[in-house]
Amino acid sequence: MTNTPGSENPRPGTIDMKLEAVIIAVADADRSKRFYSGLGWRLDADFVVGDAFRVVQFTPPGSPCSIHFGKGLTSAAPGSAKGLYLVVSDIEAAHAELVARGIEASEVFHRTGPGQPAISGRHPEGRSYSSYVTFADPDGNSFILQEITQRLPGRVDASDTIFTSSGELAAALRRAAAAHGEHEKRTGGQYDVNWPDWYAEYMVAEQAGTSLPT
Repeated sequence: MTNTPGSENPRPGTIDMKLEAVIIAVADADRSKRFYSGLGWRLDADFVVGDAFRVVQFTPPGSPCSIHFGKGLTSAAPGSAKGLYLVVSDIEAAHAELVARGIEASEVFHRTGPGQPAISGRHPEGRSYSSYVTFADPDGNSFILQEITQRLPGRVDASDTIFTSSGELAAALRRAAAAHGEHEKRTGGQYDVNWPDWYAEYMVAEQAGTSLPT
């Protein structure tokens, strides 16, 4: 039996198809450029071709995917992009940075499961995928920050552990350190001379969504 588009269990693709950029519609490219610069995103390009075409590209810190806006790019209405997800490793630190930059962001909130109502504050157990912050640009294009510290199984190849910023790596090291402290308590409080190996195993497993060491 062959797999066809739309079948329930399609054969995994063998060619990498990395999402490179998402187009958002804005009313005033210069205003949006000021907003995303103030957000701390990297300005990659601002190409103008006559009066009919302009493309501005910004990339969020640590992101492999960028946004495009400008003129002559889309027929969508300004502000029509809703719920674009930005993954962070520390939702409270991300919220604090948005506020410090003068961005009107929501308070941190969490959900107990998909489709469940929002509850104020970070998830009490720090559950991955469960804590959020939202904000929007001047046109109303909206973004959702989601805290992810451990991927669901199968979401990341265990051989491709990647940390895209020093902050993300530091946060992973702090989580590994806390977990290793509990590990040492369970082993009688003895100093673990092989702690680098334990840290490495923990950090790789956490990112790949596989079983964590105990």
